[in-house]
Amino acid sequence: MSIQQWSENIILVNLEGDPQFTDDMNNLLEQVETNCNVDVILDFRDVDFLNSSNIAKLLKLRKLVMITNQRQLKLCSISNHVWGIFLVTGLDKIFDFTEEVSSALTGLQISNGPDKE
Repeated sequence: MSIQQWSENIILVNLEGDPQFTDDMNNLLEQVETNCNVDVILDFRDVDFLNSSNIAKLLKLRKLVMITNQRQLKLCSISNHVWGIFLVTGLDKIFDFTEEVSSALTGLQISNGPDKE
């Protein structure tokens, strides 16, 4: 499975194309609903395409993580093609992007600090 509990408060997800993308997102949504005290990093390195169903799942996850749970969601390693989809849909303005997983992990650890973990 490509969902890893990287630390007590961080879930790292190595996404793949469909149908695995949908399965991983469904499993991730269940985990985040169960444990509301986690930040999430989505690694898009192996994703070449997003369809409307994938986008709907991303928006649902964003709402759950960022709005309901008041935690952080970071997307990283976005290919040019997938980045184009984020730009065309305007989603580039509502998600937090980083170049790679290590940058996302560092950012979360700095912003959370020892008090919040």
